[in-house]
Amino acid sequence: MKTNFAIVTPLANEGSEFAPFVKEVTEVLNELGCGTCYFVVDKVSTDNTLDLCQELSERDPRFITVWAPQNRNVVQAYMQGYKVALDAGHDFIIEMDAGLSHDPRALPLFLSALQAGYQCAYGSRFMKGGSISDSSSRRSILSRAGTLLSRVLLGLKLHDATSGFQGFDRATVAKFLNYQLLSEAHFFHVELRYLLREKKHIEIPIHYRAPSPRVSYKVVSNSVDTLLHYFKLRLLGKSPIIN
Repeated sequence: MKTNFAIVTPLANEGSEFAPFVKEVTEVLNELGCGTCYFVVDKVSTDNTLDLCQELSERDPRFITVWAPQNRNVVQAYMQGYKVALDAGHDFIIEMDAGLSHDPRALPLFLSALQAGYQCAYGSRFMKGGSISDSSSRRSILSRAGTLLSRVLLGLKLHDATSGFQGFDRATVAKFLNYQLLSEAHFFHVELRYLLREKKHIEIPIHYRAPSPRVSYKVVSNSVDTLLHYFKLRLLGKSPIIN
């Protein structure tokens, strides 16, 4: 039985890596015999990424371009993609990067976990079977530090709390779309996992294949502020949760 699932992936200045990414995703969709991929593009992208997405959407209806010029940050881009996919009626929604850092061949693992009844499936670079290609990079150090702090300050019991490869069932997506997240950048992965900590979840080993762009001071600052906000609420016994 084919599953009505969606992939959500924001794109910004991905012109040089667009073709190989699409090739790998297409191969997976062909093997599964199902699936729709939503490209979310906004004004951050200044190269030919939007044109490439729209051209592909015209050729292959499994790839849908979502032009979202109103987005102010990457979190809004992700949430826009989730909303469009949810409104389209998909049972499961999987988020991944488009810059070849996430391996599309892992998609069936996420789909299988969600089909098995898990409400949340989180990609993990730091558990047994996972890997990261550039372990000395600043981004890798920040990812490991973010996971460690989330374990110590928020009580999360995940091997990797910061990975952007994750999937949810539609009921869970509907819940968090109605929650006002504090994060303005990629720390929202930690925030979301903290808020969804009582949902039935599983970690899936993934291979992180390419370094991500440099992380700015503003992003780090927002991450620290968000982490401390939830830590203070936890100390006061007022930890928010999405049921």
